[in-house]
Amino acid sequence: MSLIPDLAAALSAITGRSIDDFMVFFGRCFVRFFSNFGYDELIKSTGRYFCDFLHSVDNIHLQMRFTYRKMKSPSMQLIEVDEKGAVLVYRSTRSGFSKYLRGQLMEIAKQLYNMDITIKVLESQNDVPGGTTGPISIQGGLKTVIVKYRLDFDNREYMEKRVHIKAHPSQLTLPSVSSSLLLELFPFALILNEKMCITAAGEKLIESWMLNNVTKSPNELMGAKVTDHFKLRRPTGITFTWDNMKRLQTVNFEIQLLKGQTVLEAEEASALMDNKSAVPELDDPSKLMSVARRGSHGLKNILLKGEMRYIKDINSLVFLCSPLINNLEELREVGLYLNDLNTHGLSREMVFSGFSHNSRLDLMCEREEKRAEELETSLALADSWKRQGDELLYSMIPRSIAERLREGQNPLETCQTFEDVTVLFAEIQESLMSDDSIKYAMTTVTTLNAAFSAFDSLVQTPMAYKVETVGKVYMAVSGAPDPNPCHVQHTADLALGMLQSIHDLKLPGVGVKIGVHTGPIVAGIVGLKVPRYCLFGDTVNTSSRMESSSDTNKIQVSGYTANKLKKYGYKLTFRGKVAVKGKGDMETFWLEGGPSGTATTSSKKVEKKK
Repeated sequence: MSLIPDLAAALSAITGRSIDDFMVFFGRCFVRFFSNFGYDELIKSTGRYFCDFLHSVDNIHLQMRFTYRKMKSPSMQLIEVDEKGAVLVYRSTRSGFSKYLRGQLMEIAKQLYNMDITIKVLESQNDVPGGTTGPISIQGGLKTVIVKYRLDFDNREYMEKRVHIKAHPSQLTLPSVSSSLLLELFPFALILNEKMCITAAGEKLIESWMLNNVTKSPNELMGAKVTDHFKLRRPTGITFTWDNMKRLQTVNFEIQLLKGQTVLEAEEASALMDNKSAVPELDDPSKLMSVARRGSHGLKNILLKGEMRYIKDINSLVFLCSPLINNLEELREVGLYLNDLNTHGLSREMVFSGFSHNSRLDLMCEREEKRAEELETSLALADSWKRQGDELLYSMIPRSIAERLREGQNPLETCQTFEDVTVLFAEIQESLMSDDSIKYAMTTVTTLNAAFSAFDSLVQTPMAYKVETVGKVYMAVSGAPDPNPCHVQHTADLALGMLQSIHDLKLPGVGVKIGVHTGPIVAGIVGLKVPRYCLFGDTVNTSSRMESSSDTNKIQVSGYTANKLKKYGYKLTFRGKVAVKGKGDMETFWLEGGPSGTATTSSKKVEKKK
């Protein structure tokens, strides 16, 4: 949930408007959003008036916890209602969302109840603007954010129809109802006096209390403070006082029965008392009590849900409630049976529906988890296949050309003309021959694989691009398909690196002839089944002739290429004129070293002989 305040802070920094304005706006947007999923109908079904919704908003959050089990909703209660509006108290462990709530309330009033409301803050505690969690208290944990709002709107009709309504004459003639009948109808009910002491309790509630307090008499429950045996779980942040309970009569309360000593624990303690002589360390009474009070085998605490109703005739509060049980498993855990639940309510139906719903839900979750795992596996495989496919595609077609084809460009449109590139041919030479042709073929394949793999490691896009290998010949180009103004130098460096790599491999009787030429070419995609990026033009033919007329472990370059390399300090030696098929006699040069003066392997051998 930090995304919303972070987004509001970013927009505030850009526009100069306050964070609170954007939080209110986001609250309005959320109401419009959930209306698309039918939750507006849920809100409108709470009552005819906006005040009905305000009374029920906490109950709506309470019910949604059954659907969204990880939901951590705030708590909201009306504490005052009059003809001009109401006072709402908001409690949460997250700060910064009080303005978000303002936007929600304003949009709900406008969109669903066709009324304009104004909201102002009367009191505020621990609400840090832009934060997502409440401040940390000294005792540990989060402080509760408490904000009291005054909502001003036309509430006269609600007050007339709901609050100031007069009793029908037929109701005035009804006889009084005894508390015993009330407790019979609600076997888990509690009756509390003004001092918040228990004056009466339903039969089933007393039985549940006795299951957790076997060493005590049921009479001890009567007259005791309600906080001695029960804990208020919801609404959060509310103290268990007469004024609070009387004021919040339309709010759903959750009260938890505190745990005492269960039957099983009492039996264990009694058995230990009888056999304490056999266990010397249990002679200590404090140790014995600690064993007797442990709750590892005890029942689960029962949770009661209902409303507090004030009965004026006896000046008491009646907690009309039922156990909050989701399924049969929880029913067993709290020590109850279906027969114990209210016959006139929906408690039994909820337990059955919860059992079947949970079974279906568990099955659906298992299926979804399995599908999610299969989807993750499929996505991982798809990514792997895509990477392999891309690598295979880029090995046949340059990356830039492949991306253009993916965009739907016609393969014929990928044909390009390059005014000046440098083409390299390298042919592997083998001096060792074998009578066994199969053995010789296997040796040739191994040799070519080692040599060409070494050459591949030297080719770095976009400085150079490997065009293809045909038999023992390796072809590369610089300046295409990616324009490269330094194509001559990069090709020369590649040729020197190839010569050095063959020397480093130390393959017996294996050498390489290399030829290089510079000039214009035409390049494009050829073929459909196994498309290849091919070069065409006289430059390609001349470069191939430079290689075929070269010597083993030598790099022969044309005069045109040599003139360019001389400008950059490469070491070249004039070879003379060489007859080139289709070109006549051409001046060629041996490339022997780079600009630093480093000689090639072949020239080093010549110098050693001298």
